[in-house]
Amino acid sequence: MGPLRPSPGPGGQRLLLPPLLLTLLLLLAASPGHATRVVYKVLEEQPPNTLIGSLAADYGFPDMGHLYKLEVGAPYLRVDGKTGDIFTTETSIDREGLRECQNQLPGEPCILEFEVSITDLVQNGSPRLLEGQIEVQDINDNTPNFASPVITLPIPENTNIGSLFPIPVASDRDAGPNGVASYELQAGPEAQELFGLQVAEDQEGKQPQLIVMGNLDRERWDSYDLTIKVQDGGSPPRASSALLRVTVLDTNDNAPKFERPSYEAELSENSPIGHSVIQVKANDSDQGANAEIDYTFHQAPEVVRRLLRLDRNTGLITVQGPVDREDVSTLRFSVLAKDRGTNPKSARAQVVVTVKDMNDNAPTIEIRGIGLVTHQDGMANISEDVAEETAVALVQVSDRDEGENAAVTCVVAGDVPFQLRQASETGSDSKKKYFLQTTTPLDYEKVKDYTIEIVAVDSGNPPLSSTNSLKVQVVDVNDNAPVFTQSVTEVAFPENNKPGEVVTEVTASDADSGSNAELVYSLEPEPAAKGLFTISPETGEIRVKTSLDREQRDSYELKVVAADRGSPSLQGTATVLVNVLDCNDNDPKFMLSGYNFSVMENMPALSPVGMVTVIDGDKGENARVQLTVEQDNGDFVIQNGTGTILSSLSFDREQQSTYTFQLKAVDGGVPPRSAYVGVTINVLDENDNAPFITAPSNTSHRLLTPQTRLGETVSQVTAEDIDSGVNAELTYSIAGGNPYGLFQIGSHSGAITLEKEIERRHHGLHRLVVKVSDRGKPPRYGTALVHLYVNETLANRTLLETLLGHSLDTPLDIDIAGDPEYERSKQRGNILFGVVAGVVAVALLIALAVLVRYCRQREAKSGYQAGKKETKDLYAPKPSSKASKGNKSKGKKSKSPKPVKPVEDDDEAGLQKSLKFNLMSDAPGDSPRIHLPLNYPPGSPDLGRHYRSNSPLPSIQLQPQSPSASKKHQVVQDLPPANTFVGTGDTTSTGSEQYSDYSYRTNPPKYPSKQVGQPLRLSTPKPLPHPYHGAIWTEVWE
Repeated sequence: MGPLRPSPGPGGQRLLLPPLLLTLLLLLAASPGHATRVVYKVLEEQPPNTLIGSLAADYGFPDMGHLYKLEVGAPYLRVDGKTGDIFTTETSIDREGLRECQNQLPGEPCILEFEVSITDLVQNGSPRLLEGQIEVQDINDNTPNFASPVITLPIPENTNIGSLFPIPVASDRDAGPNGVASYELQAGPEAQELFGLQVAEDQEGKQPQLIVMGNLDRERWDSYDLTIKVQDGGSPPRASSALLRVTVLDTNDNAPKFERPSYEAELSENSPIGHSVIQVKANDSDQGANAEIDYTFHQAPEVVRRLLRLDRNTGLITVQGPVDREDVSTLRFSVLAKDRGTNPKSARAQVVVTVKDMNDNAPTIEIRGIGLVTHQDGMANISEDVAEETAVALVQVSDRDEGENAAVTCVVAGDVPFQLRQASETGSDSKKKYFLQTTTPLDYEKVKDYTIEIVAVDSGNPPLSSTNSLKVQVVDVNDNAPVFTQSVTEVAFPENNKPGEVVTEVTASDADSGSNAELVYSLEPEPAAKGLFTISPETGEIRVKTSLDREQRDSYELKVVAADRGSPSLQGTATVLVNVLDCNDNDPKFMLSGYNFSVMENMPALSPVGMVTVIDGDKGENARVQLTVEQDNGDFVIQNGTGTILSSLSFDREQQSTYTFQLKAVDGGVPPRSAYVGVTINVLDENDNAPFITAPSNTSHRLLTPQTRLGETVSQVTAEDIDSGVNAELTYSIAGGNPYGLFQIGSHSGAITLEKEIERRHHGLHRLVVKVSDRGKPPRYGTALVHLYVNETLANRTLLETLLGHSLDTPLDIDIAGDPEYERSKQRGNILFGVVAGVVAVALLIALAVLVRYCRQREAKSGYQAGKKETKDLYAPKPSSKASKGNKSKGKKSKSPKPVKPVEDDDEAGLQKSLKFNLMSDAPGDSPRIHLPLNYPPGSPDLGRHYRSNSPLPSIQLQPQSPSASKKHQVVQDLPPANTFVGTGDTTSTGSEQYSDYSYRTNPPKYPSKQVGQPLRLSTPKPLPHPYHGAIWTEVWE
């Protein structure tokens, strides 16, 4: 669209503002903005799309994310919108045809002005205005020409040689070096010696002058035809020529002469026609017709001839046309004064008329688009989402006047959210540019359009003003997202529905208008709900596509999206929660089709034996399940809360190993649903039974002759265990009574075999303690006593029975193996040898002492001195304390022995009591200890006194490590290690008690009170026969 022009007032006159309003507008003048001036140079007549310059590359302006738009400079220029490159167009830039370059003084550059706006597309801010100039440089595209192809130059015949006559100058539209450079005169033979050419230079350029070089005679030759050639300074040069015809006239002695060589005058614009401007005057010294002068314009521009009139006779210059300073500010021309003689002479004067400005022009307000904002029919469309201080128009205010008359102030009238901001600092007072920009955010929903009136006032007297208006239409943008009436909607929907039923309907609204408020509904369900629901795009009605099953999923979350049709589209979301209501359509279900539980026997009553899990796909009361035991005989109960099965009895696998019953599950629905499952209870074995020895009995025995072969089975131990599995797997081992390693038992078979040859010391009764263990955890075991009698025959059965009875009364940790007298005889021999060796040693010591004493007495006698008293023999033996002790001991030995007390024959007296050693312990759990009595039975020799009286060594005192136990006789399952006794005397002395050759072992194990296996029946044997005792002790005292 074309620029908006100021509106005229009533009657077609410009509006004049009162001084008060003028003062207000001056105070509200816009502050200067920021601009950058860009200058390029380009040769004229360049082909289209020639690059003039790049704003980004040459001046550092951004080359990305910005929009470059040419505001002023068309149709000669175009700008690349992204890079700011400036190119020529199809309309060639002709320096000579540019309006801006018309009526220029020589040497002035030809300037083509342009304006470019830069808009930041990223931040969408206010555009930046660049003002630039392109200096159009001249090229030699014009040929210099004379005003006429034939130039007539009259010269009087009596002209003096050397006289100069001006030749009309040639003109060239080019300038500078491409303008007129030289003139050349070409003459024929007849005129070659009469005429010459001289070129003078003045303010107006080169002036060709014809020189008269000879005498002219009109009667001989009245005219000469010469050729004058003009050439410019371009490369290559251009040239043209004209015919110079010299006419020889009669003599006219004096030429006219102006009173002043140049005239200057001022002319107010808008002066009336006929107004006198200036008068030029020339004088001529001749008389008559030769002194009469005619005044004419000489090479005056067309505008001078149009605006001014020169009186031919008086030289008065007057106005003949409307003079407007805004069209032409200076009139520059020459006036030629020529006399009326036969051979007229002339003179020339320069006239300059300056047009004086009058405040006859009101300011002009031009409103045009800027950047991305375009105007059409005086209306600009602005999006409501533009930022503050966004330029919506470029306002150019100009005044064709000058000086104070052109000083313009511009403001926005009315209460609108727009203001002017100066766009350029380089503008003059008569021409200013402003950005019309927003001051607050726009909102289409509040105000849809604005009419902006801009007022401009100049500073003339009186001031002139003008107004112009722009209608800004606020364009709705999609800045409001759809909003649902409820952000979360919860719907209860029964299961087993029919496909296509309506679930619910959602609605949303949009505050925008038009397509920005048209909504389309869609669903974005969670993955589990895909394909199950649909929504109407227009109404928001949600339907279910299939039958829902609460047992598969009890709730669905649907995201409903309402999108408008704006660009870009905005969305609003809401959440629809579909809770599926339950129906009693599922039976209770046990997790397994049948349950098998294994429990250990001997569990206490009401112990848990297993747990069942039952589920119901329904919910609430429909899923509340009650469990009962079917075929209930009271053996089992079930807990409804946990599904734990409890037993009402303690299991004994040996009585019943399997129990079978059914469980019933009933839900709380209407009608109720039920399910059944079978339960099997398997009773597992516990190692609660020790092995039972079946053979041999503890009182039995077997004769073993010395001729028995090695490896021969000499006895067989058999046992049973009523447990099962590993608890019934038995192993056999010899736990005691095998100190010589004569026998070995098969760990699995129980067969006892002979492993070593039988020697003399092995004769007698061997009591093997056999331990039979199962493999349970913890293991249980039984103990068997196997009696093997090594002898040739069983002739002395009484003795064998006595030995068997003694074995039953002897603790298991004491070995009974072979003949004990064999070892004691060896000990007595060792003792005898020790005594003899001691006597010999004592005798040698006495002999040695006597010898030493004898030698010292001799030395003392040989050293006798007269008069010296003989000292007491230091080496005389002292009375021995041993002798006195010996006497005491002998006295004790000479005492008669105490009478022998009779042996008590009561129920508790047996072999164990007669031997007077007891099993003692500090506590019930401590290991048993053997306590040797200090009081010997009647008739038994006192070995302690015997050794104290007959041996130089101290007697043996046996001390047990622990006190005796409270119980004397006890049968144990595990055989303890032997007790240890500490002797405090001669290591070669033997014990004084019967059976002292048996080893007493330390740290015996604890004896539990419970007897396992076949119990040993301990009966009180009769006292040993006296000969048996006498034989034993007689051997001791021999």
